[in-house]
Amino acid sequence: MPCNCEDIRDFLRNAPDCMLVEVAAADGSTPREAGAWMLVSRGGLFSTIGGGQLEYLAIDHARRALRNGTVAEALTVPLGPEIGQCCGGRVSLAFTGVTADLSRWLVERAEAELEARPTVHVFGAGHVGDALALALSLAPVRTILVDSRSDELAAARARGIETELTAMPEKLVRDAAAGSAFVVLTHDHALDFLIAAEALKRTDAAYVGMIGSKTKRATFRNWLAREGGDASQLRRLVCPIGGGALRDKRPAVIATLAAAEILTAVLAYRTAVTSRLTSGASVAT
Repeated sequence: MPCNCEDIRDFLRNAPDCMLVEVAAADGSTPREAGAWMLVSRGGLFSTIGGGQLEYLAIDHARRALRNGTVAEALTVPLGPEIGQCCGGRVSLAFTGVTADLSRWLVERAEAELEARPTVHVFGAGHVGDALALALSLAPVRTILVDSRSDELAAARARGIETELTAMPEKLVRDAAAGSAFVVLTHDHALDFLIAAEALKRTDAAYVGMIGSKTKRATFRNWLAREGGDASQLRRLVCPIGGGALRDKRPAVIATLAAAEILTAVLAYRTAVTSRLTSGASVAT
């Protein structure tokens, strides 16, 4: 996930004598992709290149160079029995001592990664909405918990969740960036329908989901028809959210399953857009 900019600033401020470790190339099955990185100081770590024996070797190599005041040579590591990993791929690692210029660049890169995150709007700060926003807070997305009730949002803000107090949630849907996800689980079915209908108008939405049941989906279909909506849009609506494999209605369970479903959708959308841009095709969905 993209790192918190304040966290990386704190690390660099407290451990200026550190080393950037980057995955320069990744062939075959590997823990992380090329471009993954971490910072290693004599007594601390920031971020990860995948963990396991590969990361242990990288940390040891970087710290030895820091202790000796020497350059850390690049490493190419086969991920086989020799190092106690069975991935079968091969990873090339680059090691760079962090200078003042590199430190500034790392912070700028972290800021750019944060800015580029897809946004998930969670409408409704009830039990499931609150649990879903918390579950998504660890994922590489920007999560905004939306409600018209300030008391419900206050508790979420205390846990570091971004919130939006509004009496017009449909306007947030219209103003959202392309590739956003919209998850509808308010305290009012009529409001759910209004927000879901607005979200389904967005042909560039990565995900539109609504909490409920097959009965609620059928009721929404009838409501949409009465309101003159496009029935073909319903194929893009996920309802109920979180899949039907488990019939467990506890908020934490629904939130965990839905978070995985949403993350899969937004990352797939981003991959598809990147592929279309690379090929020169239209990004319209």
